[in-house]
Amino acid sequence: QVQLVESGGGLVQPGGSLILSCAASLYMFSYYDMGWYRQAPGKQRELVAQTTRVGSTHYADSVKGRFTISRDNAKNTVYLQMNILKPEETAVYYCNADGSTYGWKDAWGQGTQVTVSS
Repeated sequence: QVQLVESGGGLVQPGGSLILSCAASLYMFSYYDMGWYRQAPGKQRELVAQTTRVGSTHYADSVKGRFTISRDNAKNTVYLQMNILKPEETAVYYCNADGSTYGWKDAWGQGTQVTVSS
């Protein structure tokens, strides 16, 4: 059974940093494109960052220069380093595994709450 488990969320002051982790029980993890999404109350879920199976990365314009996504294929884990956090980035952050290139089903984690507030 595919399982993604996020951790690292919490309360942080504006301007602070957090590191999110997503541990994946995925066969052939390195073949998946892995992404972080977020969903704020009353808003649609949006892509924050993605790291592909070939090693490229993509970021939402709003987080470029502040967030860094990385993966450790040996540990089946993807990370999101978030710096200079803003109150409007308060949301539930979700990990996603996209195997559509190979016809595999998407997988989602349960989400981790990030609250940016003083």
